[in-house]
Amino acid sequence: MLTIGELASYAGVTVRAVRHYHAKGLLPEPERDPSGYRRYDAGAVIELIKIRTLAEAGVPLARVRELLRADDEEFTAAVTDIDRRLQAEIRQRQRHRERIARLAAGDSLALPPEVVEFLDRMRTLRVDPRIIKIERDGWVLLAAHSPERVPEWMAYKRRQLDDPELIDFYRTLSQALDWTADDPRLTGLADRLADYITRLAGEGYGEHVAGEPDVEPSLVELLDTLVFDTVPLARRLVELLEKRGWTGWTKLERADPARG
Repeated sequence: MLTIGELASYAGVTVRAVRHYHAKGLLPEPERDPSGYRRYDAGAVIELIKIRTLAEAGVPLARVRELLRADDEEFTAAVTDIDRRLQAEIRQRQRHRERIARLAAGDSLALPPEVVEFLDRMRTLRVDPRIIKIERDGWVLLAAHSPERVPEWMAYKRRQLDDPELIDFYRTLSQALDWTADDPRLTGLADRLADYITRLAGEGYGEHVAGEPDVEPSLVELLDTLVFDTVPLARRLVELLEKRGWTGWTKLERADPARG
């Protein structure tokens, strides 16, 4: 027969925990021996181990009490269900760990894997880190707002990165990030960008760039603000583009001639 301290030691809990389980009615209190001490048998050890295991698995004590009173078949079914839930929690926590790891590596918690891959490709193409940061922050907004459309948008962006002319423009824009808004070189940059956009649109295509996914106006405004606040030079570049027949940043459209 065991003392309460020995019982606690066998089951891997504290004496305080044993008394708590007594108070909750989970573990019956044995009668005291002639010396006034409670003595526990092997059955009490087994019950206490069951209680501890279920409690550590996150099972509420009220549910523990119910399981302890169940027959073998009900107990097995309940434990199987608990195990299934724990496995799901483990998978979820693993996904959280992967997101934290990406954050530590410099990418956002909220970025899907295909976006992380896209940003890594931009790095290999030697695009300026400041531009990559804008892209990354923009994708955080896009993925949070419309996660189901990320594959559509990403397909368009991948096609863009396959265009050497656009990559060359990205690299030129990287150099322009340190220019002032009145730098005369911006005129040439705006000319190149306008020519490129016009070729993308195609002769007679209409008001929008061919193949560009639709983005709702409120999200366009949010993304444009992100760019303009991060790179003030972009606002000046948009002004120059309007004089060349195009307007917008996130969503490129033909400019209203009356505004020119």
